[in-house]
Amino acid sequence: MARRIDVTGAGGVRLAAWEFGDPPKPDQTAPERDAREREDHTPGVLLLHGLMGRASHWASTARWLSGRHRAVALDQRGHGQSGKPPRAAFTREAYVEDAEAALEQLGLGPAVLIGHAMGALTAWQLAAKRPDLVSGVIICDMRASALGSASQREWSAWFDSWPVPFATLADVRKWFGEDDPWVERPNPARGEFYAEVMSESPDGWRPVFEPEQMLKSRETWVYDAHWEELAQVRCPTLVVRGLDGELGRAEAQEMVRVLPLGQYAEVADAGHLVHYDQPVAWRGAIEPFLDGLTG
Repeated sequence: MARRIDVTGAGGVRLAAWEFGDPPKPDQTAPERDAREREDHTPGVLLLHGLMGRASHWASTARWLSGRHRAVALDQRGHGQSGKPPRAAFTREAYVEDAEAALEQLGLGPAVLIGHAMGALTAWQLAAKRPDLVSGVIICDMRASALGSASQREWSAWFDSWPVPFATLADVRKWFGEDDPWVERPNPARGEFYAEVMSESPDGWRPVFEPEQMLKSRETWVYDAHWEELAQVRCPTLVVRGLDGELGRAEAQEMVRVLPLGQYAEVADAGHLVHYDQPVAWRGAIEPFLDGLTG
């Protein structure tokens, strides 16, 4: 099961956090003591999805983690069931402050941060800013180098190419899994990933996010490199890449070298959506790292 907990993020934006697993039944005679003991003895994990993602993309990982951790996934601002105010900030600072607020308001820290793509950048920026709140970081397929203005133009054109509204979810799965020009070969996992971020409207299926807000979010990191912040992460950090993902082996290994306590893992037969493409192999890649943190 997943229990929703509302969090107040930067600028008062309402955020939806989801705690996975069956929480222990509280001691009704001493609820405050029970909550305190739980926070003291159960290692916390905060999972941060990538651009256009949502907390439910972590469901498989979070349920697996919940056997030994307090696993919470966050719908980040502009995503999932979190707030999407038209005038909200979609800066790096806002995303980092949101994750910081989630850790503090949920009593998760010091926690392991597991982030995919944009969520991974948020994780290591928060670890650099607030080392007291972070015990470890797992970076899933996110580059530290700048992507450049051409990348942003390509993404804008890609959003414009979407044949929205989609008539059915099957059409969503087919387009993103097969017909999208960015797909080199059929990828059913990618189709499922995007089907999960669609909602039904009167004229068909549309994304739960505003593409304009996604581009605003993205433009706050694509023009800059993030090596300096990476070097400031003092806790153990695992860099994971899919062999067919966006993070190349040379850059991933350089990230590990720059990190004071960096480790490396890769997942075969996986692209950018590592945890979605190969969930079992993904768990196998991160389990030794997590064991090392709690052992």
